Amino acid sequence: MSTLRLNAASSRRLLLTAGMMLAMAAAVLLLFGGKASAHGYVDNPSSRAALCASGVNKNCGMIIYEPYSLEAYKGFPAAGPADGKIASANGLFAPLDQQTATRWSKVNVSAGPTTFHWNIKVPHATSSWKYYITKQDWDPNSPLTRAQFNLTPFCSVAYNGTEPGNSYSDTCNIPVRTGYQVILAVWEIADTQNAFYQVIDVNFGGNNDTSAPSAPTGASASNIGATSATISWTASTDNVGVTGYRLYNGATQIATTSGATSATLTGLSANTSYAITVKAVDAAGNLSAASNTATFTTPVVSGPDTAAPTAPSALHVMGTTTATSVPLMWGASTDNVGVTGYQIYRGATLVATVSGTTTSYTVTGLTGSTTYAFTVKAVDAAGNVSAASNGLSVTTPAPPTTYPAWNSSTAYVGGSKVTHNGVNYEAKWWTQGEVPGSSGATVWKVIP
Repeated sequence: MSTLRLNAASSRRLLLTAGMMLAMAAAVLLLFGGKASAHGYVDNPSSRAALCASGVNKNCGMIIYEPYSLEAYKGFPAAGPADGKIASANGLFAPLDQQTATRWSKVNVSAGPTTFHWNIKVPHATSSWKYYITKQDWDPNSPLTRAQFNLTPFCSVAYNGTEPGNSYSDTCNIPVRTGYQVILAVWEIADTQNAFYQVIDVNFGGNNDTSAPSAPTGASASNIGATSATISWTASTDNVGVTGYRLYNGATQIATTSGATSATLTGLSANTSYAITVKAVDAAGNLSAASNTATFTTPVVSGPDTAAPTAPSALHVMGTTTATSVPLMWGASTDNVGVTGYQIYRGATLVATVSGTTTSYTVTGLTGSTTYAFTVKAVDAAGNVSAASNGLSVTTPAPPTTYPAWNSSTAYVGGSKVTHNGVNYEAKWWTQGEVPGSSGATVWKVIP
């Protein structure tokens, strides 16, 4: 009998292990199949996700491959990730939501001016950047919820629809705190309903790491083309650990790595001189002195331009698909001279052409409950057209049901359905005159 019980237990463990492996495989497929692109993260002070990607934080799950992709609805604190899922931006990268006083490595900070740097893989038109911090008496052994934060941002930067490029910084005054706190950085997108969320674990006071890494050495340039070059260097050392490197052309930061000691610069200009230096950074945000300067000049493009741009990458839906529209976004192409435009195709039909600095477009005039196939191509000034991007298949949702327009003079009973300002509502009980969706309205509930 004991042998039979042992076999049954072993079988259960085997089934459990197989189930976990299937779940992990499904997560990988969801992550790399359903999420076509990454976007941006905070690498100074290093966020929880950034420290996972650099190996400082352990047992983080799939976020080590995707620190850029913590994306959810914008509008925090009224909207955005659910309580308990703030760090993971609503649960896709669930290990990030684990919360104890000792679970995560912390970056040492002080009250006062601090520069927050975003490493941006896919730029977006931006409405704002906002930064929140936990209350002094928050409970670090409880899940991150809105109640744990001061819900007035200590720093808010309006960006008015401007696109920031691949490197962006805000210098903000961090309020006075002591001990372990959490900062929530929010990058709100202008032309979609989404935002990117980054949790930063910080420590005020205590044994602050104030030692900067050593300067990188041996910086050199290779594979120099008209619009690209590879920069390599020898690794720095640090008393705790180097978490990344920043590359500068003169005084302008133009690239970062998460620990790699080489980077390929793209989007350079032909027949142009560059002077590249590299600095190392640690988890506390200490920045090393600059490396030696790697100088080079990109070659002249001579003769007729017959080289097509590279194909746009990572075509994906960015925002909310409706019955009649699909918001598209893609990664920028490169060209030996310059990309001047992008062509958006629905199947074989060219539906629009946008400028070479635009990487998003909303296709309209569609039909509900219909599957469409989209691709994007890049074009340069000489008329060279790239290969198509990855294909993207999107099925539009069914058109929403509409109900009679709400009328302030009509008496409604529980179960009555109306439409007001394009949103459908259902009355929970008798009402007359209460405006659906208005501040303090309690009778009306939104019909999904």
